Amino acid sequence: MTARSGGMVRDFMHRNLEVVPPKTTIVEAAVRMREKSLGSLLVESTDAEGRMSRRSGIVTETDLIRKVLAKGMAASLTRVDQIMTSPLLTIAPDRPMLDASHLMETNQTRYLCVSDKDEIVGIISVRDLVRYFVDSEGGPVHDLDDVYRPLSVLMRATMETIASERTVLEAAQTMTEKRVGSLPVLEAGEMVGIVTETDVVRNVIADGLPAGSISVRAVMNAPLIQIDINRTIRDASRLMAEKRIRHLAVSEENKVVGLLSVRDLVKMVSVRDMPRFLRNT
Repeated sequence: MTARSGGMVRDFMHRNLEVVPPKTTIVEAAVRMREKSLGSLLVESTDAEGRMSRRSGIVTETDLIRKVLAKGMAASLTRVDQIMTSPLLTIAPDRPMLDASHLMETNQTRYLCVSDKDEIVGIISVRDLVRYFVDSEGGPVHDLDDVYRPLSVLMRATMETIASERTVLEAAQTMTEKRVGSLPVLEAGEMVGIVTETDVVRNVIADGLPAGSISVRAVMNAPLIQIDINRTIRDASRLMAEKRIRHLAVSEENKVVGLLSVRDLVKMVSVRDMPRFLRNT
C-alpha cells in the first residue's frame, strides 16, 4: 500500500458528528466532551438546506484551556461561538491520510473536518492518523521498522513540568505559554504523574470548579504510565489506545528520559513525505 493508492480519508473519518448550538456555554461544552469522551465539538451553523457547512465552527479541549481558563474567563458565562475556530479547516474524503497529516501539522491542530461539496460529512483526528500510520497492516510506519529505537527519535527529551502543589490555573497557563497539551507532575523532584488538557476539561471545567483553588495533585493521572525506550512504535500506540491516553513517559533503565504524544507517533512519516505534499498543493 502506498500513500497514493490507499489510506484515504473517507476510510477513517467519523461520520457521527457531535454538534452544539452557538450559545452553548464552555461548562456545557466540557460536560458534553466528558460524556462523549471527545476532544472536540462542532458548533452549529447550517446552510439554507439544513446542512453543516464550512462556515460552521469547531471548539476543542485546547480552546477551552488556552482561550478561556488560562485567560481567567468565566467558563459558565463564555459561549462556544466566542472562542470557536471558523471557518472550518477541511479536507476532501478522497484525499490520502498523509495529506491530512500534513494539514494538521501545518496548522497545528489535532482535528480536520471532512467536506464533500461544501457539506461537512465527517471529522478526522490525529488518533485516526495513528490508526492508519501505525496500526493498519501496510501502513507507512512499516517503513520505520528497521529504525533503531524509534521512540528515542520521536519523543521529546526536553519536558515542561509542574509541581503537584501548583494550581490547575497555573497548569493551564503553563500549557498555553509553552503550547503543550500535558505536563509531567513533580513531587520532591520525582515524576509522579501527569496532568493533561483532558484532565482539566473533564475534572475541573465540566464541574464548574475554581481552577485557581484546586491543586494539580487533585486532578493528575498517577502513577505515570511509562514505556521502555526499546519498545516499538506499535507498542506505544497500542498502550495509548488501551489506556485511552494521548501521552506516554518514555523510560530507559527505569528512568524517565522523554515524553511521547500521539501526534509524535506520526510525525516522522509526515515529515519525510512533506516534499511530495508541497509539490502537489
